[in-house]
Amino acid sequence: MSEQHFPSQNLQYHDDEIDLKELFLALWKGKWIIILFTVLFAIGGVFYALSQPNTYKAEAILASASGGQSGGLAAMASQFGGLASLAGISLGGGGGTDDKAMALAVLQSRQFINAFIKKYDLLVPLMAGEKWNEGQDELILNSEMYDPSTGKWVREVDPGKSPEPTDWDAYKKFKTIISINEAKETGLTTLSITHLSPTIAKQWVDWLVVDLNAWVKTKSLDDTRRNISYLEEQIGNTNIADMQSVFYQLIEEQTKNLMLAEVQDEFAFKIIDPAVVPEEKVGPKRALICVLAVLLGGMLGVAIVLIHFVFAKKE
Repeated sequence: MSEQHFPSQNLQYHDDEIDLKELFLALWKGKWIIILFTVLFAIGGVFYALSQPNTYKAEAILASASGGQSGGLAAMASQFGGLASLAGISLGGGGGTDDKAMALAVLQSRQFINAFIKKYDLLVPLMAGEKWNEGQDELILNSEMYDPSTGKWVREVDPGKSPEPTDWDAYKKFKTIISINEAKETGLTTLSITHLSPTIAKQWVDWLVVDLNAWVKTKSLDDTRRNISYLEEQIGNTNIADMQSVFYQLIEEQTKNLMLAEVQDEFAFKIIDPAVVPEEKVGPKRALICVLAVLLGGMLGVAIVLIHFVFAKKE
């Protein structure tokens, strides 16, 4: 058997692994680039942090009023709920948790928020506020958005659109400053407003609680009056004495509930701890902004040096 001779092949192995020593040397050579980017970003972060106005948060702690009827409607619902359902009406009540959830849903609804903004004429301080003058306790407006001398909006918008913010614009902006937190352990609700002016933040929280209670109360009273009107019609439509007696009992209970509700102001929520004018700012976190800017600049400088090192090594 003859031996076969194959031409020798020079196998070349390319070491693609990065030597840590070379890596550190590359970083050391590019230290001035890293320092430059770190310093530039640090300076930019400081200027940005200082340019941001202070914001203040006012908050109130609320407790559910269980529908605002002190148990009257709940007792009636449990006693006459079956009869009322046969009559074709809903007495409501009896569910504090549901009433609370409904009130919180109203508080965050577009209909309520837009009505709230229009009632107190909050569009200008909401959309055009720039910073707060602590000495004079007044809100300074952004002249590029709103001209107080003429009372007109001057902000730049897309062609065909009005400079004045729409209801949708106001709603989106308001949703960024309102916060609602519910403690599962206690069931208490914390309602807060974050604004450039601490005085405005406190005032808006107070108005929100008052208007929410009034809104839910009005709806409940309307439902109760509607139930009474319906029951009165049913009395005239039946000749059965027992059914008429049931209707009269339901009307009596609904009338009692109506009288109790009309004298209660804290209908949906009771104020446990009212809002006060905050003395300390909640933002911006200037120190955190500066630290993040330094880290971002340093990482960007390191990334540039490493990219240059990798391409130089390939060449």
